[in-house]
Amino acid sequence: MSLHDAALVSAQHLARTKAHAEVTGFFDQDTFTVSYVVKDPASDACAIIDSVLDFDPASGRTSHASADKIIAHVRGQGLKVEWILETHAHADHLSAAPYLQSALGGRIAIGADIVAVQKVFGTLFAMGPDFAADGRQFDHLFHDGERFSIGSLDAVVLHTPGHTPACVSYVIGDAVFVGDTLFMPDYGTARCDFPGGDAATLFASVRRLLALPDETRMFLCHDYLAPGRTEVRWETTVGEQKSANIHVREGVEQDAFVRQRQARDATLGMPRLILPSVQVNICAGRLPEPEANGVRYLKLPIDAV
Repeated sequence: MSLHDAALVSAQHLARTKAHAEVTGFFDQDTFTVSYVVKDPASDACAIIDSVLDFDPASGRTSHASADKIIAHVRGQGLKVEWILETHAHADHLSAAPYLQSALGGRIAIGADIVAVQKVFGTLFAMGPDFAADGRQFDHLFHDGERFSIGSLDAVVLHTPGHTPACVSYVIGDAVFVGDTLFMPDYGTARCDFPGGDAATLFASVRRLLALPDETRMFLCHDYLAPGRTEVRWETTVGEQKSANIHVREGVEQDAFVRQRQARDATLGMPRLILPSVQVNICAGRLPEPEANGVRYLKLPIDAV
């Protein structure tokens, strides 16, 4: 049995044991991002997944309204944060992981293949010899099939690349958190035209996820509202994705998906916050150190993306 297969068997087992993760979602309208607090039903332990640092690109100002909602929830429920998890280095919002860690504790973690993303973007942003492209900015790097816990709640990591090389999904109890890999069934799948992205690889990752039990609850990182739908949604099931996802439902073959995905990606512009987001998120959400004048600066590469 391969490592990938063993990881999937482990994830299937967790989902079938039906340990019910208690999930609270926080939707950020500005970036269409959903952050999560995932609680162990048997204790006060929890994890935070895919947090948002508010950022105004016109002024360069950060703020913490989105993260403060999570802090208020955690404190109001008397929870203890054990993990602050990232599904990948996001290109559409800055992570609030360090801000949350300073207020609530917990270990910041991401998939081990973040080092491949760091190497590409460390070069693009000329981050210099002091930038370590080895993942040390994070407290922990997860490998495919790695198991961890949130209190008594078991979890396993699935490497699900395609959108980026570093994407992971977290199977936690009877739920799976898939980041940008999948959207609601009426919206489809993630784009694959970022550096290291690949539509065929994404197809294989999605098939891995859809091999989980049909009743597995699936939580998404974004909802961009498909045409004709006005209600924001971020929870579905594996079974619903298999039967109804407009890009990868059962019966869709890899070649057809790749053609459709590549054609759609060719029409898409770059995300509004990709340049500030990626250079911060490959550093675990940490902003650059202040210059001699006390001001922090982000870089804007010209004619390079």
